[in-house]
Formats: sequence, C-alpha cells, structure tokens
Amino acid sequence: MKILEITNVDFSLRHFLLPLMRQLRTDGHEVVGVSADGPLLHDVRAEGLRVVTVPMARSFSPFAQLRAFTALVRLIHREKPDLVHAHMPISGLLARFAARLCGVPCIAYTCHGFLFNQPGSVIRRTLALVLEWLAGHVTDIYLTVSQEEAQDARRLHIHPHAQAVGNGRDPALFKPDQNARTELRHTLSVPEDRVVIVAVSRLVRHKGYPELLEAMEQVPAAELWIVGERLASDHGETLETHFRRAEASLGSRLRMLGYRSDIPRVLAAADIFTLPSHFEGLPMSIIEAMLTGLPVVATDIRGSREQVEEHQTGLLIPAGNVAALTAALNELAVDRSLRIAMGTAGRERALLLFSEPVVLARTVRLLEAGTELRMRQKNCLR
Repeated sequence: MKILEITNVDFSLRHFLLPLMRQLRTDGHEVVGVSADGPLLHDVRAEGLRVVTVPMARSFSPFAQLRAFTALVRLIHREKPDLVHAHMPISGLLARFAARLCGVPCIAYTCHGFLFNQPGSVIRRTLALVLEWLAGHVTDIYLTVSQEEAQDARRLHIHPHAQAVGNGRDPALFKPDQNARTELRHTLSVPEDRVVIVAVSRLVRHKGYPELLEAMEQVPAAELWIVGERLASDHGETLETHFRRAEASLGSRLRMLGYRSDIPRVLAAADIFTLPSHFEGLPMSIIEAMLTGLPVVATDIRGSREQVEEHQTGLLIPAGNVAALTAALNELAVDRSLRIAMGTAGRERALLLFSEPVVLARTVRLLEAGTELRMRQKNCLR
C-alpha cells in the first residue's frame, strides 16, 4: 500500500520517523515522507526514500495553519495514499482533517505528547483538548508512544482503542563502546577518570536547562556536556543568558558540543545522562542513554517515569527542582559502583522494552492490520 508519513519539521522526520519509513519500505510498501523543508531531509533522501515538503508551521497562527492545511489537501489529492500516518500535535491535526476531507481509506495518528498536558493557559489547553477530541473521531488507528497518554486518550473519549506502541532505538548502534569513549575523550582532552554528565536535546526552556546549569554549580566532581541546538521553529526564550552565566561560573566544566551526528559515540564517552524536562512524550534520548549503559537522572513526568526505574536504572526528581537535581547528580557523580550498577540495569531494561526492531514490528503490524480492516469495511459499504 501507499503510505504518507506526515510530521512537522525535518528534525522529526530524520530522528523519529526515518526508522519506521525504512521498515515500511522493507515490508514492501510505498512510503513518502512529508514535512517542512530543512537540511536534515538530505539524510532521508540519501537512503532513497522520497520526501515531499509542505509549509508546516509550529505555531497557532491561523494563516500559517491554513496555508499548511491547503498544501496538505493538494498533496493528498495528488498522491492518493491508502494510509495517512500523522505525527506531532499540530501537524497531526492538520494531516488527519486533510486526509478525512480527501477521503483517504485509512487515517492513523501517533501521539508523541498531548498539548493539553503541557503547561499553558486554560484557554489554550482547553482548545487543544477539543481539537484533539475532534481529530480523534476521524482517526482509524490511534497510537501513542507512552502508556499514560494511551490511557488519557481512552479516558477522555478521544479514541476508544488508543494503544501505546512505545519508542525504540537500535541496540546495535547505541551500546557501551570503550574505543569510542577513549577516542572522543582524547579528542576533547578529557581525562578517562573525569566524570562526564551529558544532556542531549533541543536547546529550549522546557528541557530544564536553567535548572541543570544552576545545579551544576554545586556538582564539583563532574563536567557537563550539552549536545543539541535550537531549531529555527522553536519558541520561547533563547537561553543565551543562562548559557553565558553558566560559562562564566563553570568554566571548563561546561562544554557546548552543538548538533552532533555521532550521538552513540558521545553517549559512550559519558558517565551519566540527564534530561530534567518539564514535559515529554517518551524521550528517545533516555532510551539511547539506557542502551549505552548510562544511569539516568530525569524528572518524574509522563514518559520519563515509564522509562526510568527509580533507584534501579536512575533517579527521578520533581520538575523544576534545582536542589533535588543537584542531589541526584552528586549522588551518581561520586559513586562509580552505583553508576555502573544502574547503567547495567538500564541497558537490560531498554533491551527488553525499547528495542527498535521490536517497537517497529509492533507499529507496522498495527498499521497494516488496521488499514486492511478499514479498507474491508469500506468495501462492504459500497
């Protein structure tokens, strides 16, 4: 069958959808990726996958969204897919309504996080809930990455059959690697015995960087590597003031590594992973860190708490709590045996629950079965 995989920006298509697109193609389907234009689409096209760009916008601007919706309708009319599989909150809404308008046989959605569960005004969250409820009623296959959001979708009557499929990463790619550790530390002039805490994410406020930078001032036994960049479509404060202050106070204990294409090597060279986010779906970065054998310090929020077993594979702290974050980082920074024990347990848990081949097989099975059922139902009605 012909499948359109639709998301918002090139970052999402490259880092979240590409493995699924590969698997669908391997299973014999014609797969077309759809997102806003961007440099990371080159990586997808380099694998021989077709990508079409539309003017997606990560904003609530009605004019921008009308433009994106019109472009999606034209694209879907032209491509005539059997299945539209939408991702991310805003692009997911537009793609599903456009698919319904165009009479697509089957419409699927994977929720990577509900807007109504994120901080914001009551009006904004209520509007997000109403729109998701409406979109849920034109969705044939409703998937989520986390168990809690599948429960929310059923509880709030967004979709009666919402199922959690999880997220996964390749254990052959993300794994402990002493050679990579030695080589990268040598390149960065970091001694083997220095404790390295690493954070990998977009440089936005809700990833908890102000709290992390403040906490690091009281974690003298470690240095911090920050991997990532701010996307052009990201909103909110730029964090430049926080990073300048941290550079002055932490000095050589802060390394801003920017966007990296060698994340497995970076993780293998670190000792502790942290993601003190305020909200998440089911973070890929935590899965990558667990598979690499790193203990994880994360916030006790949706998604992250499904991944990290408290005091077994890492430590969970309240979101926005600098003191708790400081204490958790210090606990691991000074105790090598605890880091090793938690990292080993984390890799075992990730192999069991978050292995990419298993997650992809589950997702593809649900998409294929759901589409086949939906097409049979429509044929019976003719």
